[in-house]
Amino acid sequence: MKVLVIEDEIPAQEELVRILRKHFPNIEIVDIIGSVRNSVEWLGNNTADLIFMDIQLLDGCCFDIFDVVEVRTPIIFTTAYDQYALKAFKVNSVDYLLKPIDEDELVAAVRKMDYKYDNIRNLIESYMPTVRYKTRISVKTGDIYRFLLIDEVAYFISEDGFTYAVTNNEKKHIVDYTISSLETQLDPKCFFRVSRGCIVSIDSIEKITAYFNSRLKVTLKGCKNISIILSRVRVPDFLNWIDDK
Repeated sequence: MKVLVIEDEIPAQEELVRILRKHFPNIEIVDIIGSVRNSVEWLGNNTADLIFMDIQLLDGCCFDIFDVVEVRTPIIFTTAYDQYALKAFKVNSVDYLLKPIDEDELVAAVRKMDYKYDNIRNLIESYMPTVRYKTRISVKTGDIYRFLLIDEVAYFISEDGFTYAVTNNEKKHIVDYTISSLETQLDPKCFFRVSRGCIVSIDSIEKITAYFNSRLKVTLKGCKNISIILSRVRVPDFLNWIDDK
């Protein structure tokens, strides 16, 4: 289950992550966002299975988000304010937890969602055909299209409004896909989304080193012009991917 955290207070972010990691190791925390503006941008381009949402954010009230984008994802509100409960239950709320968050209450709330998610996922998977991941991709140079084998790609990156496939010899090619769409079409055993705008190949990784504030620095083979710093939130999922868990 993919979880988005919308919370502007760092201690609250860390406590949520701690509880989720402790009780739900299979949950993937896809991002942590602290503002209305960034939440609107993220939700306009991405999806999650469950959202944890604080009421008061850096630049306003979370309910401003729903005035801009349609949010159908179930939400667990975590807040110090009890006067918004009625309003919360009008926008996909499955629970409303008051701070300081009680760990048992949070776990119970997620388990309700986890149970529903597993049943729905199993039902969907029973009707889905076997997934086929991309083995090649078309790239464009001027007016000419050709194809690259996926095995030739070291990483995909979004820059200046374009998405590029960068090969192992550092050649960049424009592709007609977004990073989000590529993430669903690439074999997850071979590729990992290290940030909002970058997906790397397992075969391109040369070195992984510890970095400031519990983050990781990823060095790619033959790629001197890119430095990838993995956020703390992505580190556990990345390490599980490296270990093929």
